[in-house]
Amino acid sequence: MQSISIHDLHAGRERPLIDVREEHEYAAGHVPGAVNMPMSTIGEHLDELPGEPFDVICQAGGRSARVVEALSARGHDATNVEGGTGEWIAAGYDVEA
Repeated sequence: MQSISIHDLHAGRERPLIDVREEHEYAAGHVPGAVNMPMSTIGEHLDELPGEPFDVICQAGGRSARVVEALSARGHDATNVEGGTGEWIAAGYDVEA
């Protein structure tokens, strides 16, 4: 499974970012530019996933890792963001709410 750190993400990547946390988690604060697609509903929205390579983030990295594994098996070029939004916030990086 492909993975990057939150520091790699913060350094700048020209890729879409999918946040797989639930809507209330996303609304409380997310990485700027992230698009919310909760893990619990992602199966219903496979046609909305980017056609190009993209990154996947959650709160700590567990849910996003499971999503990346499943999507990679389906042929998507997805990369897990290790540490997730929690580590992003702990590092002092900007969030949108």
